[in-house]
Amino acid sequence: MRVEYINPFVETAFNMLREVLGGDVKRGDLYLKSTSQPVMGVAALVGLAGDVEGRVLFDMSMETALNIASTMNMEQITQFDDLAKATITELANLITAQAVTKLQDLGFRFDLTPPALFTGAQMEISDHEVEALIVPMLTDQGKVEVNVAIRERM
Repeated sequence: MRVEYINPFVETAFNMLREVLGGDVKRGDLYLKSTSQPVMGVAALVGLAGDVEGRVLFDMSMETALNIASTMNMEQITQFDDLAKATITELANLITAQAVTKLQDLGFRFDLTPPALFTGAQMEISDHEVEALIVPMLTDQGKVEVNVAIRERM
C-alpha cells in the first residue's frame, strides 16, 4: 500500500473531524491489519475504484455515532434514526470526497461508491487480499477509526 494513497484520507479525516465537531482531535498510533477485524458497531464504508481498488471504512461505536450526529446537528439525538444515519453517511462522504480530490490533483484517478452504512454487534470486515491501515482518531465525541485498505489495480 503506497503512502501517497493513505495520507490524504488520514489528513482529511483529521481536519474534517476537527472542523465539523469543533473540538480537539488526536491521532492514535496507526497500525496495519491483514486479517478479519471486528467492527465497533457503526461503520460507513466507501468503495474506491480506478487506478486503485479498495475501500475506506469509518468505524465507531453506536455511542460515538450518536454523539457525532448530535454535535453536527446541534441537537440531542438519542436514537440511531434516519437523521443520525444520514449525518454519519454525510461525514464519510465529505471526508472521502475531499481526499479523492487531493489524490486527483496529484494525478491519480478514482471513482467512489456512495457510502454504505452498517450497524450491529459482532460484525467483521474481511479483506484477505489487501492490508488495512487503521488510524484511530480520538475526539471529544469518542473514537473514530479510519480504516483504509487500498491496492493498485492489478
